[in-house]
Amino acid sequence: MGPILSASPNPQGDVLSRRITLRAATLAALAALASCAPDTPLSAPDGLRATRDLVAPSSLIGTIFINEVESNQGTPGDWIELYNAGAEAVDLSGFYIRDDNNARTDRLPAGSVIPAGGYLVLDEGNQFSFGLGAADQARLFAPDGTTIIDQYTWSAHAATTYARCPDGSSNWATATLTTKGAANDCSVRVVINEVESNGDAVGDWIELYNPSLAPVDVGGFVLSDNNDAQRYVIPAGTLIPAQGHLVFLESTFGFGLGGADAVRLFRPDGVTLADSYTWTTHAATTYGRCPDGTGAFVTTQASTRGTTNNCGAPTAAVKINEVESNADPVGDWVELFNTSAQPVDLSGYVFRDDDNTRGYTLPAGTVIPANGYLVLLESQFGFGLGGADQARLFAPGGVTLVDSYAWSTHAPLTYGRCPDGTGAFSATTVSTRGAANVCGTPLSFLAWPGGSTVSTVDAANTFGSNMSGLSFQSVSGVPTGVVWAVKNGPGTLYRLTNVNGVWTPRASRLWSNGKALRYPDGTGDVDAEGVVARGSAIYVSAERNNSVSNVSRLSILRYDVSVENGATLVATHEWNLTSVLPAVGANLGLEGITFVPDAYLTARGFLDESKGRAYTPADYPNHQGGLFLVAVEGTGMVHAFALDHVNGSFTRVASFAGGYPGAMDLTFDEELGQLWVICDDTCQGRSAVHRIDTQAGSVTRGQFVLRERFERPTGMPNTNNEGFTFAPLSACVNGVRPALWADDNQLSGFALRQGTVTCSPF
Repeated sequence: MGPILSASPNPQGDVLSRRITLRAATLAALAALASCAPDTPLSAPDGLRATRDLVAPSSLIGTIFINEVESNQGTPGDWIELYNAGAEAVDLSGFYIRDDNNARTDRLPAGSVIPAGGYLVLDEGNQFSFGLGAADQARLFAPDGTTIIDQYTWSAHAATTYARCPDGSSNWATATLTTKGAANDCSVRVVINEVESNGDAVGDWIELYNPSLAPVDVGGFVLSDNNDAQRYVIPAGTLIPAQGHLVFLESTFGFGLGGADAVRLFRPDGVTLADSYTWTTHAATTYGRCPDGTGAFVTTQASTRGTTNNCGAPTAAVKINEVESNADPVGDWVELFNTSAQPVDLSGYVFRDDDNTRGYTLPAGTVIPANGYLVLLESQFGFGLGGADQARLFAPGGVTLVDSYAWSTHAPLTYGRCPDGTGAFSATTVSTRGAANVCGTPLSFLAWPGGSTVSTVDAANTFGSNMSGLSFQSVSGVPTGVVWAVKNGPGTLYRLTNVNGVWTPRASRLWSNGKALRYPDGTGDVDAEGVVARGSAIYVSAERNNSVSNVSRLSILRYDVSVENGATLVATHEWNLTSVLPAVGANLGLEGITFVPDAYLTARGFLDESKGRAYTPADYPNHQGGLFLVAVEGTGMVHAFALDHVNGSFTRVASFAGGYPGAMDLTFDEELGQLWVICDDTCQGRSAVHRIDTQAGSVTRGQFVLRERFERPTGMPNTNNEGFTFAPLSACVNGVRPALWADDNQLSGFALRQGTVTCSPF
């Protein structure tokens, strides 16, 4: 018989409770218990005796606490620790966890029991699906979704974590050590920050730094070099201000520092080492942490006794790389590029235009990856860029200019360095926010690679407006195959077959009017924009819930069409990607979706940008043999995701520019290894084809790169085509095969048009 977990009633008798006893619990049994209605007696399988009593949520306020928060973890993810200050175990199954956005909400699974005086850790990707930002909130709600049990708000990432000190108290602090699932450690944390060992004008000196958000008393701490006999006890009452510096001179601590030496800081017991740094030769300037308090020691660019360290090289490595001054869908923006092979912390850097009275200070924890990009949006820096203006980046303090670019008129698209980071600025031929610049001679638009004739292939006024994504699927016994189509308002999935040249909804099994699409909880109106078929699983990309049309909800949803017994389809899975994609308008989100199999990716050495090496399928369990690519209308960017079909987690593996300011659909040709990106009438109905670069020595090797751009067929009206698909090579006749477009406008009463596309690779 396994252990028993129990939660007792309130001993005061002032709340309604029912005792939990879980014995020999399996995950399946826990799920069954959690699904029972609150006032319904439970029945249990053999060997399991259980009663489930609900505690009034209000009684848990002041007992269950958000106790520690990690918001800057990256991989494997952020986390939130809960603490139970009560004398009884509490079952939190069905409670909700949210950040500062009510649209991001996850329900705690069955079996979420927190013991008396114990902890329950909620991990990103497991118990909740969203990441935590630098300025964000963690909130715990009762099962009614309204009653807040506890919450905590912060304005910047912590150097370690934010934690209650002591556990369950009202005092929040930056933890000395991360203590996930254990008692918080908020003891005094002070670090050695900069060392002068070769004597400047005041001799040798040691600088300490306090990374916490409150002053720290270091009275009684002990400074020493590598000789235990040389010790200096810091006087009582010596304070270091919050996130401040304190310098001790050689004339104060009484001994010099050698060319090969160490500085050690001991706690007041004189034994416990708080921090240390050792060197083998004098620095040309000083040795200092970069950034202050948390970074590794490096040789500084200049001595900065008592102020922020000057780390030199990283500053020189960061360049203004691309500028949008004439407002694309997300407004004006500036792209920075890191030319070095090391990440650079840009905390405290200042961005300005040509007006010194306007400035944006980059928040703490802002890091630009090695050889990577960081985009600053107008919505962040708070001012627009003019037709004659400048973009300027300053080091912390806003005085030292790091890089700048000035222009006298708006660019047709953007201004960008070619090559990235080192080249001169010129007008780009493609806006590539967050990706490699495209400059030089504009790419030509080739004639459509197929027939010029296009004809309508649906019965007039069958679908109405809002038809969007298309996906062709070969089906045994259906010579012309099946086309899956989605409509974005109301969210609907259609199964179409070709009947005498007309693509017609399936008449049987309630498909004649399409099937309404719902979220996994059975609610909502899915704004279905893109679709791709994988066997009996249909994957849909959606930009919002039409029932809450002003809120972005950038999701991939999976539907099982092997069960066709109703007019409504409820998603089996939802991967809500909103937290990891750049913010866009609620109607500018995910448009197209397609699937690229592992075999193609590995054969061509696809680059996994999240890991900085070749893509390895084994890194992503339960991802169904390939990556799902989605296109964002508002940015024109394409993002590749590995989707875990067991725990519901996801990883963004790569991102690249689709070739146009917007993107409406994606279609991957598995037979020819070509990725199509489709634009609508915003781009005159043009399309682009990408392939993975395999050229040795190429800076884009292993990445999807733009190879061809095509005009629409001459017989195609310039309408709002949001869907595109084509038949397999087996359907080729005289070197071409059928191609199909979906018109969101339903021009002249028709939503589907068919032409041809070549069967030859480009």
